[in-house]
Amino acid sequence: MITVRANPLRDPRDRRLPRIAGPCVLVIFGVTGDLSTKKLMPAVYDLANRGLLPAGFALVGFARRDWARQDFAKVVHDAVKEHARTPFREEVWRQLSEGIRFVPGEIGNDEAFSNLVETIADLDEARGTGGNHAFYLSIPPGLFPTAVDQLRAQGLAEQQPGQWSRVVIEKPFGHNLESARELNRIVSGVFPASSVFRIDHYLGKETVQNIMALRFANQLFEPVWNNNYVDHIQITMAEDIGIGGRAGYFDAIGIARDVVQNHLLQLLALTAMEEPNSFEAGQLRVEKQKVLAAARPPTQLDLYTARGQYAGGWAGGERVKGYLEEDRIPPDSRTETYAAIRIDIENRRWAGVPFYLRTGKRLARRVTEIALGFKRAPHLPFSKTDTEKLGDNAIVLRIQPDEGVTLRFGAKVPGTQMEIREVNMDFAYGGSFTESSPEAYERLILDVLLGDPPLFPQHEEVELSWEILDPILDYWASLPEQPEPYEPGSWGPEGADIMLARNGFSWRRP
Repeated sequence: MITVRANPLRDPRDRRLPRIAGPCVLVIFGVTGDLSTKKLMPAVYDLANRGLLPAGFALVGFARRDWARQDFAKVVHDAVKEHARTPFREEVWRQLSEGIRFVPGEIGNDEAFSNLVETIADLDEARGTGGNHAFYLSIPPGLFPTAVDQLRAQGLAEQQPGQWSRVVIEKPFGHNLESARELNRIVSGVFPASSVFRIDHYLGKETVQNIMALRFANQLFEPVWNNNYVDHIQITMAEDIGIGGRAGYFDAIGIARDVVQNHLLQLLALTAMEEPNSFEAGQLRVEKQKVLAAARPPTQLDLYTARGQYAGGWAGGERVKGYLEEDRIPPDSRTETYAAIRIDIENRRWAGVPFYLRTGKRLARRVTEIALGFKRAPHLPFSKTDTEKLGDNAIVLRIQPDEGVTLRFGAKVPGTQMEIREVNMDFAYGGSFTESSPEAYERLILDVLLGDPPLFPQHEEVELSWEILDPILDYWASLPEQPEPYEPGSWGPEGADIMLARNGFSWRRP
């Protein structure tokens, strides 16, 4: 008798197998904006190119432009060719373009939404999309309530048996705690919590997800991931560019709302959380919420926060404008382009370990990283000259642009003398894996279409983040002076360096 063993690669539970979305329509509101043309539409094409979208897939663009279907298809085609991660293939494009439609109109226009309803109904029949619809709100946050109300009024949010309707909301999620709660009230009145996906594209990056793999799949790291060994943690998101054409958006919110409230506090939560029972969405959220609930802004806001504005000068070999010289920025604007804060987590694992978060525009280089600095060994049996170049041990998780992990430790210099110097042991994704990492939006859009929520923060996390940030924003708003200026191409204002020096630390210079 011959026993036939099941091929594990055919097991639907095998997570090595790519998951393919079912038939559906993806509607992108604000489809003519930068986010859509540079990220969303190329990500849709890359998913199709990787065979992760079904034949029964359709893409509908909604925007104020008065375009015909062929005009919009050309816009998508050009955006894909310029920004797609995977090679452009005509046969993939032809199949994708058959399901592309465009609906012109304003978000608040009833007639435009009626046309959208008809377009979706036609696609459900012609493309076999099964009544499954995802609505991506790539629009200014002030339009979220109007868009959600229109979806309710037109019946597009209704969940029929065997069908689904989901809404995707881009950050920022509100302007403060009060507005976040109001936005959640509006959205939850139309869509159930399981159908609301709050996009934070940083959570879709490979290295962010690798935080959990690094910690919980390796006995090497987790035993020292606590206040017995770690003396401080730095989380950095730096950009070497200015605000570009985003003046209207950026000046209304500033970099703390734009980056700290979502990206950096989510990175903090993933770095500091306890091991979940599983990587199911509910378990991950519970552990992240525990960390955010235990996180406290500094009691001395004048000593442990810093804000700045980039000045004019030279950066990258060219003359650049200061923030107050940028087009459409008021000359007396007090909007910060740099923010640094200290956060303390009041739990057993992290008591006494300061978390320093910083982000800024026009800094020395583009980099996002999480750096754990370790305490010095309690006894060093070396003379001072042996270890004069020895710093603190560190684990550095590089999230962008060079994804990987660096270990920094002391090693003996070859020779007869006992001399210790810092060395780095480096892991780079590009050098270890032949397949390039998918763009964050590829992963997140696919998760929306699959209805898989682990990488999306729920409203409890959003509100806890605002509870941390609101006191800092209120304090900054009460200050009469402008944010501290800093030179373009530097690592930020002097006040941020002084903030760390108060605790005997200094910022990393990646």
